[in-house]
Amino acid sequence: MGSLAGIFAAAATPLKADLNIDHDRLVRHCGWLLNEGGCDGVNLLGTTGEATSFSVEQRLDAMRAIAESGLPMQRFMVGTGAAALSDALRLTSGARELGFAGALLLPPFYYKDIADESLYAYVARVVEKAGGGKLGVYLYHIPQVSAVPYPIAVVERLAQAFPGALAGIKDSSGDLDHALELVKRVPSIAVLPGSEILLAKVPDAGFAGCISATTNINGAIVARGWKARDTDAGRAALKAAVAIREAIAQFPVIPAVKWLLAEMQGDAEWRRVHPPLRALTDAEWTRLRSLLAETELFHTGQQAVSA
Repeated sequence: MGSLAGIFAAAATPLKADLNIDHDRLVRHCGWLLNEGGCDGVNLLGTTGEATSFSVEQRLDAMRAIAESGLPMQRFMVGTGAAALSDALRLTSGARELGFAGALLLPPFYYKDIADESLYAYVARVVEKAGGGKLGVYLYHIPQVSAVPYPIAVVERLAQAFPGALAGIKDSSGDLDHALELVKRVPSIAVLPGSEILLAKVPDAGFAGCISATTNINGAIVARGWKARDTDAGRAALKAAVAIREAIAQFPVIPAVKWLLAEMQGDAEWRRVHPPLRALTDAEWTRLRSLLAETELFHTGQQAVSA
């Protein structure tokens, strides 16, 4: 089983006025990300996609919309993590049956201070009961949000127990030393940082790429830099992409990404976020737009598909 690699967008999820997922806009956005947006792949229904704000049925319906869209499923992974084991099993099984190439699995995040053995048992059950076929399971390490980490020792053990099936890990901790240690100690799996910043810092570290919220916006620039990362031009592109990310990161990232998509697509519907998140204020938007005016973003001719 091959690992997913390259520049992935943690896709934002468009919402209707009733807060249900807008499948038509979602399909169009994913198609744009894989083409003009410059991304090698899409991570559907992750943190940026507000996945934990949706029911299992809402998530499965969105997954079906993508699977039935004609988009290349070998370029998609999807978040299937849930606090309830039965929900994670159902979502991961759904990902396999619908033809997704990867399932991104949060740890069980409600109870804290989980023993390594218990965490291992949870993931092992998901892999054994719901994995298989062409579906690779990717762990999602985001301890600042989940408050439940994937310790490297547990990742090592899972990789040894499930060679091939345990395909990789998204490390969104922002800890460069941790990501480098994963590459060193678990070389059999793909290590994908959750930010293009780490790619720019150490482009030759052995990462498989990244899965980033901001590549909804700057994916073409990141991809250009990543593909030429051993050249001066590639390093300059990654630096330019990081400047865009650092501007966006000064604000609540999910609504900032959505407001930028609204501007790029000329579609104010994109501004809608799911409670408990909030939209940007007008003052925040004015400031964000001003900061980005100093970056490459609005000087590349990059434009999103019209809604």
